[in-house]
Amino acid sequence: MGRFLALFNGAADEAAKAGLTEQQQTDFMNAWAAWAQANENALVDPGAPLYGKKLVTARGVEDFTDNLVAYAIVEAYSHDEAVRIFSGHPHLGLFAGNSIAVLECPPPPV
Repeated sequence: MGRFLALFNGAADEAAKAGLTEQQQTDFMNAWAAWAQANENALVDPGAPLYGKKLVTARGVEDFTDNLVAYAIVEAYSHDEAVRIFSGHPHLGLFAGNSIAVLECPPPPV
């Protein structure tokens, strides 16, 4: 079993996000809950939204923005299996252009 980090990229601007109706938000959350339940055996960390971003460099710390909106971590037998887990995620249909990057996280070398 390997671990895989999913990074959710959001394509919507603030106006589009604000334009979601309560019903659309409820439908999305229900779809997300159904996805999570269907994949509960693979979910190591169901994830959370990503807010308050800080970039740390040798020169200091600064706020930054990007399109990453959430993360999740799963365990799967292969990278392809991890990708399949996220291929039906409701995030992909919420806004045109949304995507999910699935990264393999191998154990640290010993």
